[in-house]
Amino acid sequence: MAELISTARTEPAGSSMTAACSEVTPRRVLGFADLLMFYVVTGISLRWIATSASAGPSSIAVWIFAWACFYLPLALSVIELSARYPQQGGMYIWSKRAFGDFSGYMTGWTYWTSNLSYYPSVFYFTASNALFVFGPRALQLSHSKLFYISSALGLIALITVLNVIGLNRGKWLHNVASVGMWMPVLILAVMGVYVWHHFGAATSFAAHNLAPQLHLKNMLVWATITFALCGCEAGSMMGEEIKDPRRNLPRALLLAGLIVTTCYIGGTIAILLALPSGEVSNLQGIMQAVVKTAERLGWFNLVPITAALIAIGNIGAASGFLTASGRVPFAAGIDRFLPAAFGRLHPRWGTPHVSLIVQTGVAAVMIFLGQAGTSVKGAYDVMVSISIIGVFIPYLYVFASMFKVQNTPAPAAGFRVPGGRPVARFVASVGFLTTLATIAFSVIPSPEEPNKLLAVFKIVGLTALLVGLGGVLFYLGNRSRQKVGPG
Repeated sequence: MAELISTARTEPAGSSMTAACSEVTPRRVLGFADLLMFYVVTGISLRWIATSASAGPSSIAVWIFAWACFYLPLALSVIELSARYPQQGGMYIWSKRAFGDFSGYMTGWTYWTSNLSYYPSVFYFTASNALFVFGPRALQLSHSKLFYISSALGLIALITVLNVIGLNRGKWLHNVASVGMWMPVLILAVMGVYVWHHFGAATSFAAHNLAPQLHLKNMLVWATITFALCGCEAGSMMGEEIKDPRRNLPRALLLAGLIVTTCYIGGTIAILLALPSGEVSNLQGIMQAVVKTAERLGWFNLVPITAALIAIGNIGAASGFLTASGRVPFAAGIDRFLPAAFGRLHPRWGTPHVSLIVQTGVAAVMIFLGQAGTSVKGAYDVMVSISIIGVFIPYLYVFASMFKVQNTPAPAAGFRVPGGRPVARFVASVGFLTTLATIAFSVIPSPEEPNKLLAVFKIVGLTALLVGLGGVLFYLGNRSRQKVGPG
């Protein structure tokens, strides 16, 4: 197969990059509604609502700032770059076109490896909240490392099987799970308003409390809030599995952005109406607020229902990111920067099964590495920090690519940022600087971490190890390509 970067320049926009290398091609199975629900389920993460609430009312202003300085620039960049280069692989393709093979590879590699620590953290959150389904006795497992490790391994195996079977079936988990993302926020909002009306708010929303606080703990939450607004790039990873992507992707992305932001801000306010910020934990903050409110109102039946919805929603979100990130090593396998097996599609289901299975195996190892030598909460915090750094490195490439491609003409039917080249470059610059700041904050361990040196070592060490491993694999893959040819 000829090198994809050359092939893509001669093929019509939207043609399959995999057609030349395989008789099996991706199936276009995602319509507008599927894509919208995919963006909702990958864009909303209920655990970040609890984290932001722990910082108090000032986090509301941070949500608005993060939306303006990160989400909006990222969404505009994704829409324009997707219109320019709609092929399978998303940001991998964009960075490769803008800066060459190594940049494309490292964009894909770091995005993929960031998800390896994302899965353990989201499954820890899922397991922690699922305990509320089974009543007070089950909460005794809240500090059990074995419970969390077993839950994470079982859940990642489940979503891998669903993804290997294919998006045509797996998309229904995303669709159902999208309800599990916004419904708990709605339940909590109704309960919070009801408590506020009858008993008063548990938190003061006075003007001085709404101003961002420059305390270390609150500043660390800023990085998490920015991280919470990630995900709008995920759909573009599956460009060749979307029906009419140039029309459906922008509409779904912009509408999902409004839903996601509303849920985050509304959920944060709802928790603070029910609980003082000092009583909110990262792992169980939403369910703590639901339980506390249910006790005051006598609405006990809502506790297990809400917990089940949260669990389903987060399982669907993890499945969505597994779906998206699994396409990155698939594209690199086609380019022979990874072994050619990564570029194979399942002969029956048309999915990158090798890429998905390998990703699951490495993520399972990360579960044990993250837990080593620390508490459940300590492991959770470390895995979140590694995820933030890993996923924000590719965003640096995305914004840089957005800045650079302004020198080249866009397709006649493609989306352009309103205002043309100057506005597009300004948008890319704002997103780039916000991304850099977020990475810097993510290295700092939580003030509550008892072993800060170990936490920093894990965050920096594991990140450097994964990035370095990617560089070695690129070098070896490049040598192999030079010997046998790119395809």
